[in-house]
Amino acid sequence: MKIAVIGAGAMGSIYGAHLSLNNEVYMVDTSAVTVDHIEAEGIKLQEDGTENVYRPHAVTCTEGMEPVDLVILFVKSLFSKAALAGNKCLIGPDTYVLTLQNGSGHEDILGEFVDKDHIIIGTTEDNGAVLSPGCVKRGGKGNTNVGMLVEDKAGFLPKLKEAFESCGFTINIHSNIQQLIWDKLFTNVSLSVVTGILQVDIGYIAANEHAWNMTTRLIHEAVAVARGLGLEADEEAIMEKVRKTSEASPNGCTSIRADLQNGRRTEVETISGSVVRAAKKCGIPVPTHEFVVETIHAIEDKSR
Repeated sequence: MKIAVIGAGAMGSIYGAHLSLNNEVYMVDTSAVTVDHIEAEGIKLQEDGTENVYRPHAVTCTEGMEPVDLVILFVKSLFSKAALAGNKCLIGPDTYVLTLQNGSGHEDILGEFVDKDHIIIGTTEDNGAVLSPGCVKRGGKGNTNVGMLVEDKAGFLPKLKEAFESCGFTINIHSNIQQLIWDKLFTNVSLSVVTGILQVDIGYIAANEHAWNMTTRLIHEAVAVARGLGLEADEEAIMEKVRKTSEASPNGCTSIRADLQNGRRTEVETISGSVVRAAKKCGIPVPTHEFVVETIHAIEDKSR
């Protein structure tokens, strides 16, 4: 399979590296330093106690390239549209686009570039961290969960599963992928955004009465929206899961908190913002989520 991975950060490098074992893979990134390093020395992954080198191709510019079979989007979600627009030559009538990005609602952007039956959305349990350009530490590996918004009439998902699993990934194909995405989203739209606004560790949420009240209110609204979309959502079970996540990681730092702390723009639009957009489609009020989105954007603007 001919694959383009847009975004050579930690996750893009993990997937691009392993997929290059049995596929023609192109890493696409705006960082010339990273691309030059990958071209010269490959991607170095520290994994399972060893350092392995993988050699996908790497480019900063895709102009003149032919369409690929699969584009995997691994940039921060706020850069998704620009990333796809800047690499349109990779997308042909038979190209599928896969996103494993955090949050929900990515299909709205992907739908501007490919038809709905060529969009694949999902989640990944892998994680990693960039140590230096082209060098990544793989912190852990797990399932890659994928699905489509419509029926896979062309039978592409089994081909994707075969291609990925031949390179060491475990792929689960889901008939209702949105359920899985929202199951993961509940924690991000509650615990994560509150740690960002308060600039506190993950453990503070369950430990502080007021922080917990903010979090449970966000969960309550998100559950109502999920049910409005026809998804299953057990509010008490979700609250218990979020509470345990907070207690199990007392000194943990969410990506939203880290981004705000370092003056970076966050992915709030595909996290809390996705709840707001879905709520409007369902006609369900979500005033707390609307307030959270505006608050985080206001904090972002303070740093500019």
